[in-house]
Order: sequence, then C-alpha cells, then structure tokens
Amino acid sequence: MTAPQLSAHFQSRKPSSIRLAQIEFSNRTDDTEAVNVAVGNVSLPMHPAMIERMRHLGAKGSPFEHGVVMYSPTRGTPECNEAFKNIIGASGCETDGLHFQIMAGGSQAMELVIVGCCGPAGTSERPLMLIDAAYTNYKGFADRIGRATVSIQRTLEPDGSFTFPELSEIDAAMKAHQPGALVIIPYDNPTGQLLDRAMLIELAKLCVKHGLWIISDEAYRELYYPSAADGASNSAVSIWSLSEKDVPGISGRRISIETASKVWNACGLRIGALVTDSEEYHRQCIAEATASLCASVPGQYIFGALAHESHANLRSWFGKQRAYYRGMLESFTSGTRARIPGAIVSSPDASIYSVVDFREIAPEGFRALDFVLYCAREGRVDLGGTPYTLLTAPMAGFYSVPADVPNPGRTQMRIAYVETPEKMALVPELLGSLYESYVR
Repeated sequence: MTAPQLSAHFQSRKPSSIRLAQIEFSNRTDDTEAVNVAVGNVSLPMHPAMIERMRHLGAKGSPFEHGVVMYSPTRGTPECNEAFKNIIGASGCETDGLHFQIMAGGSQAMELVIVGCCGPAGTSERPLMLIDAAYTNYKGFADRIGRATVSIQRTLEPDGSFTFPELSEIDAAMKAHQPGALVIIPYDNPTGQLLDRAMLIELAKLCVKHGLWIISDEAYRELYYPSAADGASNSAVSIWSLSEKDVPGISGRRISIETASKVWNACGLRIGALVTDSEEYHRQCIAEATASLCASVPGQYIFGALAHESHANLRSWFGKQRAYYRGMLESFTSGTRARIPGAIVSSPDASIYSVVDFREIAPEGFRALDFVLYCAREGRVDLGGTPYTLLTAPMAGFYSVPADVPNPGRTQMRIAYVETPEKMALVPELLGSLYESYVR
C-alpha cells in the first residue's frame, strides 16, 4: 500500500518567525507565564462605535436579529467599504475614483496583490520587490503561490536608526530584475521606520519609470511619532496623498492594503480591504476573490460602524493611539539600552515595533533564533514571585538573502508593543536576564 505524500511546499514549510515562539511555548507544561511580544496582537479595546455594535449583534434592527448570517457580496457590504473610505478621507486623502474591496484581513489582500501583480508575463518572471527587513508574510505568501521575490536591504546602524537604500540602487534593481510590483510600508513593520512624503514620491516615480504597480501597506497609517527636533511632518503619509502633479503617470497603478487589526485594535475581527485606483485591477481582483466567497459578515458589520463617524472623531482616535504608543516605545527603548549595555535598540518613528540587535555583545556563533527557542522552551525569570519568559520574533525570516551571504537578522529580534503597559514594563528586565542566562 502506497502512503499519501505531502507536497514539496508543505514538506519544506516552517512556521512563520512571528508565530514560532508562541507555538514552542504552547508545548511547555510548567507554570511559567509568557510575555508575548512576538506577535502584533494588540491588547487595546476597539473604537467605541465598533464595541457598541459587537455588544448588540442580535439586537432589534441588526442584520443578525433573527440569527441568520448570510454571505455578503464578494466585494463586501457597501457600509464596510464606506468605512474604509471614510478612514482614508479622515487622513486628509482624496477618495474620489478609488475602488474598495473587503478582505479577510490584510493577509488576504497581501496574497491577492501578489497574485494580481506578479508572476509570468510573456517571457518575464516579474517578481515582487521588497525592501528588507520586510514583513515576513509577503515572502511566505509569494512562496505559497509560486511567485519569486527580489529584495534590497536597509541597515540597522549602531545608533538604532535604519538606513534606507539609495534611490540609484533601487533603480538599478528594478532595471535588472523587472519586478511586477514594489511593496512599501510607510509605517514600517518590522523596522519602525517612517517613510516620508518626499521619499514616497521618488519611489512612485521609479514605479512609473519601470512600469510597476506600487503596493502601499498602510496597516499602521496614523501611527507615527515625529519629534520636534527632526522637523518631521505632522501629517500622515499615504499613497493616496499623491497626485498626478506630484508623480505624473501615478494614476491607475496604486494599491493600498488596509486592515482593522492595528489602528482599530481588532486583530481577531479579520477584516481588511484592498483599495486601488485601477478599475481593471479592481474588477479582476473581485473575480479572483469569488472563490473565497466573502469576508466575515459579522466582522464587516462591526467595522462598518466607522462609516458613520465624523473625520474629527476619527482624527481624535488617531491622536489617542499615537500618544499611547509613543510613551511605551520611549520607555522600552531607554529601559532596554540601560539594562543591556551594548545592545542596539532601534528607535521607531512609526508603527508598533522595535528591533533589538545583539551583534556587538553576543558571543561568536550566537543566533537570535536559538535564543528565541531557548526562551520559549525553557527560559524562566522570577519577577515578584511570578515566573516569566519572553516571546519575541527572530529577525532572520524578515530578510531575503542568498545562502552564502550572512543574514543581518541572525542577531536581531523584533519586539511588538502589544502587551499591557504593566507587562511591557517587564520586557527590558526579562530580555536582559534571559540573555544572560542563555549565554552562560
């Protein structure tokens, strides 16, 4: 009798760097409590209008009053589409001419932009272009559907800042590899780097020059923390803030990925959107998505509450989220630098992540992956009578480098500001104590 076999892809598949520590920790049987900063699983309440709808899903007048939950159109409900349109408008962007499609979280949108923008085109492969360190799921989805990726790297400097690749380097890579699309994350995950408007314009011009789609992952739009000293703009950066005057030829090649997960604190709602100014892309994307039927209808209803909020109300919400994260990132970066002298700790200008690099202090052969597994499987620190460990995301999976090239992420970990402030305050001490225990 012949046994069934897994596909080659399944046989080679490893858990995402983001989920690895959580999976390993789940196998422990002791009483250690995990502080989980590996996954961007926000622990804040949703917007009040969304909470109100969630609490009254079966109330009189609700679509679910009688316990019936039918499919929505593949495009999503008009109200949920309008909610995303309202949010983009609240950031000061023009929304006329944009096409909206609701997705099962930003993750489904990622997969569909790769399917729709990359892959064989005539005799050209048309890969997806990433800027490393890049959100690891883009590479994961590309591998799943058989699309190639090509990347260029930024570098974490000793002062905690990330450099950005030179435009000439990006231009040359586009010419050499002929990608189908460029992914940018203006409020970057995992680096926390903020892409300013001037750079966004230059990248968009390169996409026009080389005939690329420009995919802007705007999951963290409005989560930016400019300092008074750096002269940074106090307005949100978005692909939808650009005009033909800024970038001639930009119209009809833009796509943004939107989500309820981060700014709206609704990770488990699994609602996102794919927005484009290309009618053709929109039409064909709906056709492709019909195989998945539709996104969660209760989720769409809950998120749809934001369609009725004023721009002033939404901007007030943005400000509250920024204030919350700014205090947390300042506390974490200063606390970690003090607790682990010599460790490089990035200073994020945006999103909700920091990168910690032990390259200057680690013993020869140190791998962040091994350290992360140690923490998940056996690491333990007693703080105030409670045993804790720390779950982080090893950064090697966020870089795409040839096997014979040292991976910059081999000594780096990503820290997500997602636990409560009380637990986040424990992270510098946990990281320092666990590292000391590990290297011993």
